[in-house]
Amino acid sequence: MPQLDFATFPAQLVWLLISFVILYVVMSKVGLPQVDRAIAARRDRIEGDLEKAQQMKAETEAVIAAYEKALAEARASAQQTLKETTDRLNAEAAERQRAATLKLDKETEAAEGRITEAKMAALANLRSVAVEVARAAAQKLTGGAVDETRLGTAVDAVLKERA
Repeated sequence: MPQLDFATFPAQLVWLLISFVILYVVMSKVGLPQVDRAIAARRDRIEGDLEKAQQMKAETEAVIAAYEKALAEARASAQQTLKETTDRLNAEAAERQRAATLKLDKETEAAEGRITEAKMAALANLRSVAVEVARAAAQKLTGGAVDETRLGTAVDAVLKERA
């Protein structure tokens, strides 16, 4: 094997040095700049993506804040509408209650008036019935006719005592 021959070591070392220098120059002038450009492009793309992600995150946060604000406004509006509706319904119920109370009061007064009229009619009828009963009883007891004016006065006196 020629590479293990000690006589060829200096020539091999020279070619190794020449090959190393050529490879170094080619790599430093062609290969490494391409790798450097690829790394820079990748870094730029990553930084752009990170900036775009930050921008999208800021936009998302703005949209979320606007959504939460709109939701809070909608809730407040719904609460206000609910309160107004409840107040209106309560006022209507109170008005219906007041109207029903007035109607019942009028009906009660009318009923009391009818009861008083019926009582008066019954009492008036009671006087005539009492006079008739007293006349019939006096006729049976005495066997003769009784004075109607005296009977009316006696019945009136008894009714006054009872009233």
